[in-house]
Amino acid sequence: LRLVAVVRAVLEGEKAAVLKRDRHLPLSFHRRQEELKFSLGLQRLQHRVCEIRALREEGPGQDGAVQSPAAPKELPTLILEAVKELEAAKQQVLKRIQIWKRQQQLAGNGAIFEENLTPLQKRCENLVEVYFQLQQQVMAASAELGPELLPRLLERFNEVLSSLVKR
Repeated sequence: LRLVAVVRAVLEGEKAAVLKRDRHLPLSFHRRQEELKFSLGLQRLQHRVCEIRALREEGPGQDGAVQSPAAPKELPTLILEAVKELEAAKQQVLKRIQIWKRQQQLAGNGAIFEENLTPLQKRCENLVEVYFQLQQQVMAASAELGPELLPRLLERFNEVLSSLVKR
């Protein structure tokens, strides 16, 4: 345990010295962190879609039992949370697109520019795939959502897709 404590203290000292000298982390670290954050948000969104699907499929009449009274309230709440997460993921993608556009502009002045669009394209494709899955679940659950919530959700879906396509 003493050896571990000594090694830990040495490593923390080295880390402090490096951070003092550089004062910031490399750009690749921030890009990787952003990529991991987006991936986590997308996985959480996919999990929500699976939860919605499971909640819808467990409805009344599967084994003759009546659906619990909490389930109809739970489905709209779950869908609203999923749509909110979808909009947050869209904002992350749009921010990345804006950064790419700015880097492209700066490349005209001689700045280094990575022209690889594959990661950005993959982000957009993954987001649109989850978008369509979520929209499909919302349309399938339209009876449980009611006449006032469904049009608002569809409007939010249209806004997400249109902003992705326009930018």
